[in-house]
Amino acid sequence: MRIAIVDDHQLFRKSLAYLVDSFQDVDVVLQAGNGKEFLEQIDSVPIDLVLLDIQMPELDGFQTCKVLRKEYPDMFILIISQLTTKESVHKVMELGAHGFFTKNSDPNQLEQAINSIKEKGYYFGNELGTVLREALLWEKKANQSTTHYEDAIQLTSREIEIIKLASRELSSKEMGKILNIASTTVDTHRKHIIGKTNSKNIVGAVIYALKRNLIQLDDI
Repeated sequence: MRIAIVDDHQLFRKSLAYLVDSFQDVDVVLQAGNGKEFLEQIDSVPIDLVLLDIQMPELDGFQTCKVLRKEYPDMFILIISQLTTKESVHKVMELGAHGFFTKNSDPNQLEQAINSIKEKGYYFGNELGTVLREALLWEKKANQSTTHYEDAIQLTSREIEIIKLASRELSSKEMGKILNIASTTVDTHRKHIIGKTNSKNIVGAVIYALKRNLIQLDDI
């Protein structure tokens, strides 16, 4: 897997590159100090996954994530940041990031996060689940009297089952075994779910379902 690292703190970025390069089947092919510098170099080498900080000069992680999802929809985005406020995590996931990893996390878990995105297309670790719980509880409380979600679409019971399993970070193969269907059928359901909910990826679909009470916070 070819990886880019975008962070304005040189010591952290270079240390992170050294760590990531030690993982199996992973190569750091590009480093940049901010989103603008990254976008200027992005076409110089193929990239599968970018490890992206949020707080950066010139072009921050929010803006960079938005551009990447529009211009490079096949590139995976793993946010690595010390900014863990409810609002920031919620926002960056809705912009289409495939996972969130805090800079305070155990470095050994980073390889697991990268492998999860490589194999399943997303990383829904415990920290993200906890922060999303807090963010959604906060948002629901703040909008309790005004939010009706009249635009809610109809998801089938099977599609809701798959969203619940996705929020537990299961692969299509693992979901297929539980539901007694082929993994390719799971993939087809996932595409339909993402399309129906107008989400950028399955993480966005999970957030969509949580907001509309189609699944519960205890499911993640």
